[in-house]
Amino acid sequence: MTSILVANRDARYFKEKLATVFPEVEVLAAVSKEEARSMCSCIDALAGLPSFFDDDLIARATRLKWIQVFTAGVDQILAFKALKPDHLITSVRGIHGPQMAEMAMMLMLALARDLPRMVRNQRQAQWQRFPQRRLSGKTVVLLGIGNSGMELAVRCKALGMVVVGVSRTDRPVPGVDRILARTELLEAAALADYLVVLAPYEPGTQHLVNKLVLEAMKPGAFLINIARGAVCDEAALVEALRNRKIAGAGLDVFQVEPLAPDSPLWRMENVIVTPHQAGECDVYNDLILEILKHNMRCFLESRIAEMKNSVRH
Repeated sequence: MTSILVANRDARYFKEKLATVFPEVEVLAAVSKEEARSMCSCIDALAGLPSFFDDDLIARATRLKWIQVFTAGVDQILAFKALKPDHLITSVRGIHGPQMAEMAMMLMLALARDLPRMVRNQRQAQWQRFPQRRLSGKTVVLLGIGNSGMELAVRCKALGMVVVGVSRTDRPVPGVDRILARTELLEAAALADYLVVLAPYEPGTQHLVNKLVLEAMKPGAFLINIARGAVCDEAALVEALRNRKIAGAGLDVFQVEPLAPDSPLWRMENVIVTPHQAGECDVYNDLILEILKHNMRCFLESRIAEMKNSVRH
């Protein structure tokens, strides 16, 4: 009998749904890394969040053939030394666009209107009016115009913004007024009222947003990072924020997560910190399940080429 281990905080939800659709499959559920490690010795497939996996777990799973990752990025999985060339890896790329775009919009609007200041004033019962920015007419630069970038571009355009995309490929994208190459990032950064980082973490993108990029931005511009922490040079960003080289930042991702309690980013009034949840939403498990069911069916029927979001390694 084929066996799949789901390692995830909502593993029991996936076990129930998969067991109904695939009665011929043994579905195991683990809600902790320790529990997953105790169940993995005889599994054919592994599904869940990368934070539940490690080299020891994969090495113990001697029958393992397929890993279904519950994230779009697979950089954490590809770094495992126990990974074998014949391990199939699939992701859930493509389900995050709307919620990622909404998080970016939330951060942009909150920074534009200085929502944190409004909340502080409310707590102090202080009626204080101050200048307000609007998004209409402003320029947003999208560093990466994949699925999330395309979703965000349409929303920004609906608010009357000028949308500039930065991409490795020059192709028409709905809602994007102009596309610049990554080699033109400094030029793009100089145009930005909002620079939104959407590029994946991969070879060539570490510290893509560096001191030079931050220095190219306007003093009144904001940085939004909802991609990966390592795409931005965090030390250079802290320096730019402290010295008011840029107006502020909305940050959902960080070089080391969870963000350390002593990080200065927590206490900066021109920064909004969110705990790496831009890709999450109230229907996230349902979206994952559709990809998981499709890939499970293909796996059982040896239709490997038809599995969604296959990753080469």
